[in-house]
Amino acid sequence: MSEQLNQAYDENQIQVLEGLEAVRKRPGMYIATTSSRGLHHLVNEIVDNAIDEALAGYCDHIEVTIEPGDVIRVADNGRGIPCGIHPKMGISTLEVVFTVLHAGGKFGGGGYKVAGGLHGVGASVVNALSEWLTVKVCNEGSVHEMAFARGSVTQPMHVTGTCEQTGSEIVFKPDAQIFDEIVFDYDTLLLRLREQAFLNAGLRMTLTDRREAQEDGTFRQDVMCYEGGIREFVRHLNRNKTPLHPDVVYLSGAQGDSEMEIALQYNDSYNENILSFANNINTVEGGMHETGFKTALTRVINDYARRYKHIKEDDKNLLGEDVREGLTAVISVKLTEAQFEGQTKTKLGNAYIRPFIDGAVYDKLSAFLEENPPVSKMIMEKCLTAARAREAAKRAREATRRKSPLDGGSLPGKLADCQEKDPTLTEIYIVEGDSAGGSAKQGRDRRFQAILPLWGKMLNVEKSRLDKVYGNEKLMPLVTAFGAGIGDEFDLTKLRYGKIILMADADVDGSHIRTLLLTFFFRFMRPLIENGNVFLAQPPLYKVVPRGRNATENYAYNDQQFERLCAQFPGADVQRYKGLGEMNPEQLWETTMDPERRIIKQVLMEDAVAADEIFTILMGEKVEPRREFIERNAKNVVNLDI
Repeated sequence: MSEQLNQAYDENQIQVLEGLEAVRKRPGMYIATTSSRGLHHLVNEIVDNAIDEALAGYCDHIEVTIEPGDVIRVADNGRGIPCGIHPKMGISTLEVVFTVLHAGGKFGGGGYKVAGGLHGVGASVVNALSEWLTVKVCNEGSVHEMAFARGSVTQPMHVTGTCEQTGSEIVFKPDAQIFDEIVFDYDTLLLRLREQAFLNAGLRMTLTDRREAQEDGTFRQDVMCYEGGIREFVRHLNRNKTPLHPDVVYLSGAQGDSEMEIALQYNDSYNENILSFANNINTVEGGMHETGFKTALTRVINDYARRYKHIKEDDKNLLGEDVREGLTAVISVKLTEAQFEGQTKTKLGNAYIRPFIDGAVYDKLSAFLEENPPVSKMIMEKCLTAARAREAAKRAREATRRKSPLDGGSLPGKLADCQEKDPTLTEIYIVEGDSAGGSAKQGRDRRFQAILPLWGKMLNVEKSRLDKVYGNEKLMPLVTAFGAGIGDEFDLTKLRYGKIILMADADVDGSHIRTLLLTFFFRFMRPLIENGNVFLAQPPLYKVVPRGRNATENYAYNDQQFERLCAQFPGADVQRYKGLGEMNPEQLWETTMDPERRIIKQVLMEDAVAADEIFTILMGEKVEPRREFIERNAKNVVNLDI
C-alpha cells in the first residue's frame, strides 16, 4: 500500500495512443465486442464502403470470398479508392484511408451524397485489427497495391500494372491476438449480404466459401440480386407464413434530399415483424423513421375503419398493437447527414424524418386502401380480431389477478425459492419433470438458486395469442415466478432473478421443451433475451469412471471430451446420460449447477430476423418449411435418440 501511495502521478503517467494503437488497445470502443459478432463486423465495415459506392451509382457488383485460413476478400467494381497524394496529409490517400481514423469521403467533401459509414473509421479499424491486410485499387488506368500488418505499413503504395476497369479489392486476416475466435460463419455473412441486396435493387452480391470443397468438388456460393428490392424482401420474410393479400404494398416518397420506401404485407400470424433501415444500416432500435411509420399506420387504419363503420361511433380506437398484428414491413430511408447513436448505428435520431414519413405514409396508404377494397377488408378484419383478442387477454389477466389474494403476487406452489432477494445475485432453474426437479432442489445452493419444475405438454405460443397464455397452467407459473409481467406490461425492473436457466434433458423431448420455452420468451418476454437474462444449462452427456479403487468420476459434455477420456482411461465404465433424473443431487450440483464448474450458454438476440424465421419454421402452422429444414439439417444431427 505504501508503494502505491508513494507512486508519482504526473505528466509522465499520461499516455497518448497514436495512430491505430488506440484501436488495438480498446477494440470494443470501435467494434463493440471481440467475440464472433465483432469478427463478422469487420466484413460489414468493408462491405459498407463498397455499398456506399453503389448508393452513389458507381458500383453494381460486390464479391465477398472466405479464403482458406479464414481470410476475407472483398472486391467491388466501384470507382476505386483515391490513390493520389492527400493535400493535407502529404501521403497517398490510400494510406490515409487505411491508417488514419475519421478519414473518409463522407464528411461533406462531395464524394458521397448518402452513406452508411459516416464515422470514417471502417477501413482503418479493420486494418488495425487484422494480422495483415492488402489492398489493390484499379483507377485512372493503373493498378495500385499496398500492404499492412496490424495497422502498420509493410509495403508502401506502388503501381503494379495497368487496367481498363475500376474497383477495389481488400484482403485481410483478422488478428488472433484480438479476437476470441477467427472462424467465419457463412450463414451469418449470407444473412447480411442478402439483406443489403434486398435494400439496393439491382445490386449483385456474391458470397463464396473457398475453405473446403463440397462433395461435387464445387465451393458453396450464393449470388443475390433483387430487382424488386424491398418488395422481394417482404416476400422473403413472409415465405414461411400465409399472407392475407397476395401483393406487397409499396410506398415511396421524397422530401428535399431525403427519400423513403416502405413495403408491407399482412400474414395470418399473431406477431409483427418490422425492420427499419437508414442508409442501408439496420436500425435495430428503431428511431424517428420507424416512429413516423407506426403513428401514420395507426391513424390511417382508424380513420378508414370509422369512415366505413368498421368501428362504431362510441367504440374506442384500435391501438398500435392491433393494427400491427401479423404485419411484416420493411422501412428504408436515405438521407444526408444521418444521425445515429454511436458507431454501431442502432437508432436514427434525425427529428425531421418523423413528420416526413408520417405524412407520406398517411397520404399514400390512405389512397391504397381506398383503391383496393378487398385488401382493405382483409386488413380491417385482422385488426378488429386482434383488438377483440386484446380485450379478451385483458379480461383473462384481470380474472387471473382476482383469483389471487395478493393481486397476482403469490408464488407458484412448486417453486422452491431462494433466500437472496437481490435479483443481481439470484438465478432460477426451469427444470423438466418432478424427478429432475427433486434432484435439483436437493442439490442446489438455496441461498441464491431457485427451482421451478415444469411437467406435461406446454402450449405452443407461436400458434396462440396472449389471451390463451393467461390462465395456462404450464406458462403462468413462469410469469408469476419471474414477477415482471408479460407482453406489453413486461417490466424488466421487476424481474426477481438475474439468471433464468433452462435445464432440460439432452434428448429430443428436452430440445422440444427448450424450443417451446424460448419461443414463449421470444414472443412475450423478449426483453429477457435482449438483456441477456436467459441461459441454457449444459448437463454432461457421459460419465467415465476408471476401474479400480478410489477412482474419480469424469464427465464429458460433448463427444470430443468423451473420446479424450476414453483414450485416457481404456476398459473404463461409461454411462450415457439420457435424462437429468438419472443423476443424484450431488452429481447434478457438481456437473450442472455449481457456478464454479458448470457450463451455461447465454441466449443472445444476435439477429431478430433469423430468430423470427427459425421460430416460425419450427413452431408455426406450415408443415412444408419444417420438413425442408429437417431434410437440410439432417446430416448435422449429433445425438439422435430412437
